[in-house]
Amino acid sequence: MKEIPLISIAGLRSDDIEERRKTAAELGRACREVGFFYAVDHGIPQSVIDTAFAESQRFFALPVEDKQALSIKRSPHNRGYVAMADEKLNPESGADMKEAFNLGVELPEDHPEVVAGKPFRGVNFWPELAGWRDNLLAYFDACLDLGRVIHRGFSLDLGVSEDFFAQHLAEPVVTMRILRYPASAGQSDRKDGGAGAHTDYGNLTLLATDKVAGLEVLTRQGEWIDAPHVEGAFVCNIGDCLMRWSNDTYVSTPHRVRPPEQERYSIAYFLEANPDSVVDSRDICPDETPKYAPVTFADYLKSRLDATYEHRTADNS
Repeated sequence: MKEIPLISIAGLRSDDIEERRKTAAELGRACREVGFFYAVDHGIPQSVIDTAFAESQRFFALPVEDKQALSIKRSPHNRGYVAMADEKLNPESGADMKEAFNLGVELPEDHPEVVAGKPFRGVNFWPELAGWRDNLLAYFDACLDLGRVIHRGFSLDLGVSEDFFAQHLAEPVVTMRILRYPASAGQSDRKDGGAGAHTDYGNLTLLATDKVAGLEVLTRQGEWIDAPHVEGAFVCNIGDCLMRWSNDTYVSTPHRVRPPEQERYSIAYFLEANPDSVVDSRDICPDETPKYAPVTFADYLKSRLDATYEHRTADNS
């Protein structure tokens, strides 16, 4: 299959179980055959999305020193500003020519899990921009609700209880990244010069894009295809954790961002699981031989992030 399917998420909110199952089957087919799908009728107002993009542009227009003051290098919890070329999603290809800013679940400094230093339970960094925090959190919360709805569809398709993932998404690890790719990314000779070819780490990614092309997806047949902007849609894909959890029933898909011809913005929302959730395929596929050992989500994510940033080590990430 060379095209990314477009799926109406409205069916998952229906009171009719058969309607929910129908939509769930569409999701399952996409996750088995492509690993990507467009989500439409998702329920997030366009005004919320537009505001988030406007705030993204406002942040990246700040002086470099203001952004560096919020550097991810100051956070042991994957929060803050990622400077141009600081990240290597595909180390064999070289540095990614993009800048990003990571947000997680908003917690106060005196939250017990923050005080205890629990992995991925840190505080967010916030620029001194009026209204910025509230506008980004409105988008963050809307995506969390949507991600939970889509997981109900996964549950129905995988044949477990419809609320199977609810317990694992009660207090999940979430990374929301606002991203900016400069025109041509400075590496026009690299087809993945914007972001190296990679699979995502967690369960589900909700990606909002502007109208500038760049995202490419590797089909099961080994062909790179465009994932163009679709008005009013999120580009969604499953990650390696959900592939592991489903014992490879769902398969995550490599993707990359080629150097854009003009400046490009996107917002990626990575919905994972609770840090202490045990990812064990026997809970979903009890009749199959597990292909992966059980692991807590925090340990799994830490192992993946350690390999991504050159400045991170096993001692400080």
